[in-house]
This record gives sequence, structure tokens and C-alpha cells, in this order.
Amino acid sequence: MTRKLEELFDLPPSGSESEPTEPAITTEQTRSQLAQIDATIDKIDLALPAVRGLEASDAEMDDIAAKAQETFDNLMDLGFNVDSRHSAEIFAVAGTMLGHALTAKTAKLNKKLKMVDLQLKKMKMDQDQNNKSGADPVETAHGQVLSRNDLLERLLVSRDQKTE
Repeated sequence: MTRKLEELFDLPPSGSESEPTEPAITTEQTRSQLAQIDATIDKIDLALPAVRGLEASDAEMDDIAAKAQETFDNLMDLGFNVDSRHSAEIFAVAGTMLGHALTAKTAKLNKKLKMVDLQLKKMKMDQDQNNKSGADPVETAHGQVLSRNDLLERLLVSRDQKTE
């Protein structure tokens, strides 16, 4: 940087080294944070088996879709082997069968998405109730306050490490 830019933006001279404001994160701190994250993930996994418990209707939807696709294939073969004046109706019915297969797959997917949405809403409500009841809030992120020079220095170091 030029001296004029430094003076304009009231920055320290570029030759000066600034000391880090935050101590380096130790391996032990990283391990404890990872353990907390793993515990949170396990809680989420325990809350989601309700979505997997709907496999009975999922199997039914898969059966309907498979039968509709099989019927579509049979009708297409039949439509190609009959007189052209009758094949239009057969192809229309075959298209309807393919539509039924698509509808069955879409209904299955929509049901799963709706269940996940409901579970997320329930988790949000539980979290809001915990916050209102005075329980300790769940820490979601960690951050550091850096000056512009510290940030630029870290970016340059990471860029230099990537090029090596």
C-alpha cells in the first residue's frame, strides 16, 4: 500500500506487525468443540427416526409406481402393435399410467418433506420454550473480532499456503 492510502484511511504503516488479539485455539479446545457438535448431531439423529417409521406407506407408494410403470410399458408395446386408428387411445391411457407413477413418487416425497418440516418446527418451538424458561441458550457459532490488518494478514498467509 502507498503512504497516501494509509494516511487517507488512517491505517498503521504496512511495515508494522500487529499482534494477534485472540490466543490460538488449542487442539484440546477443538476436540471439546467437536465432541459438543457430535453430541448435538446425535440428538438430531435420535429425533428423526419418526421419518423412517413411515416405510409402510412408502412401500405402498413404490408398489403403485412400479405397477403404473409396468402398465405403461405394456400399453406402449400394445400401442405400437395395433392399428394406428386405435393406438391413440392406448397411448393416452399409457400417458395416464405414467402420470400415476409420477404422482405416487411425488406424494411419497412430499410426505417425507412435510414430516421433516414438522420436526424442524417442533425443534424450533422447543428451543424457544427453553429460551423463555431461562435455560442456557445453545451456542451455535464462535467468532473473533479482528482488525482489518489482522484479517488481511490471515488471508495472505492462507493464500501463500495454498500456492505452496
